[in-house]
Amino acid sequence: MARRNHRLWKRYPKMSLSRPLRQPRRRLDMCSCSIFMVGNTYPYSVDDWLDDIKLAASYLIDGFVLNVGREDWQRDRVADCFKAASQLPASTKFYFFFSFDMSSIPGNSAGDIQYLKAYYQAHAKDARTFKHPRTGGATISTFAGEGCTYGQGSMENGWAYVKRELNAITPAYFIPSFFIDPARYGGISAMDGAFNWNGGWPLQLSAGTSRQDLVNARLDSDNAYLANLSGGKTFMAAVSPWFFTHYGPDTWNKNWIYRGDDHLFVRRWQQLISMRDKVDIVQVISWNDYGESHYIGPIKGAQPNSQAWVDGYPHEAWLALNSYFTAAFKKGAYPPIKKDQIFLWARPHSKNASSADRVPRPDNWQITDDKIWVVVFTTAPAKVDIYTTPTRKVTFDVPAGMTKLSTDSVADGGMRGVVIRDGTVMADCTPVGYRYESRPGVYNFNCAVAMSQ
Repeated sequence: MARRNHRLWKRYPKMSLSRPLRQPRRRLDMCSCSIFMVGNTYPYSVDDWLDDIKLAASYLIDGFVLNVGREDWQRDRVADCFKAASQLPASTKFYFFFSFDMSSIPGNSAGDIQYLKAYYQAHAKDARTFKHPRTGGATISTFAGEGCTYGQGSMENGWAYVKRELNAITPAYFIPSFFIDPARYGGISAMDGAFNWNGGWPLQLSAGTSRQDLVNARLDSDNAYLANLSGGKTFMAAVSPWFFTHYGPDTWNKNWIYRGDDHLFVRRWQQLISMRDKVDIVQVISWNDYGESHYIGPIKGAQPNSQAWVDGYPHEAWLALNSYFTAAFKKGAYPPIKKDQIFLWARPHSKNASSADRVPRPDNWQITDDKIWVVVFTTAPAKVDIYTTPTRKVTFDVPAGMTKLSTDSVADGGMRGVVIRDGTVMADCTPVGYRYESRPGVYNFNCAVAMSQ
């Protein structure tokens, strides 16, 4: 739920395991997590929660950040979540903390704290709630909240009041995402850290941005956060694979993209790994925010009227790709590549294609490229064939290690990637049902994501 402030290929050599990466400031039990939109779980059962928790844990995610709103039924789903977690063996270290969605929850009067207390009172002391080792406090976060005063005259006083009230239940550790100038952090006594929600996207891009600034666009907003967090305060960074939302003015009136090209997901992870001595927690946006198209979990639950651009566009291959970089962030060394594997993703139509969609093209549609994005892991040098039709392909010679590739999409074509070594197919990724439409029924700037087995 982003706040809108509003070369065809590259080679990367095999990564040496003998060269350690920078060490993090501290090794947290929950250093890799993913935001989970409780608002999309109305039909969830305990078993649904348990399936998601087990799936996330199997791919090295340490926990879910539960984005919660003001609706009463969300508290019931959260209770189901903790009930599911109680069935996990003690050996499964999986945790939760709340992100209070202040675009939904009111924060104008002192009494509005009841919405936060309802969640905190019920679950803050639970063994599965993440307790930050710096103070032992139950971790909490927000989406926004910079406009909330809680009847105390100012945002600073309002959140100090919230912190006192929650501390009376059990000590809290507060890592909010406030959309303000980080230079103000020193005046907000309630803050134990900060989350740079928008740090994973190049928000500065627009239709007027030069090509030079568009490609491999800079991701440097973390610097202002780090410069204004002192005394051991926690920095939580964001990584996200994509962003597209397509709601008309008769609904949420959200219709724009951020550029997810240039292997954004991989490039951002590499950046965070290179600065892991400064980053305490990495939060993946998101597990299941279908409305903004950056989900890495399965498509399930209750979509927020996003079916037109989500159904048929799975992203779970990103979950597998995410685990490789999560392991590197946690351990300080990139994992050895034990098998050949290929990942592909692409949008379903050209950015210039016309549609009878009642909602127009998203803002900034011009800043994306009509390409297939590819990441290949190879145990030894190989050839990679990228097909856009059964007979049209581009061939690359790649070294051992991870290689990032791309090629142009073809109207009414598809995508397929094959890794070949010594004439033998080592990996084959052929997304079933994917077609790059020349005449789309709706404007869809989401993408289909697939991987070889």
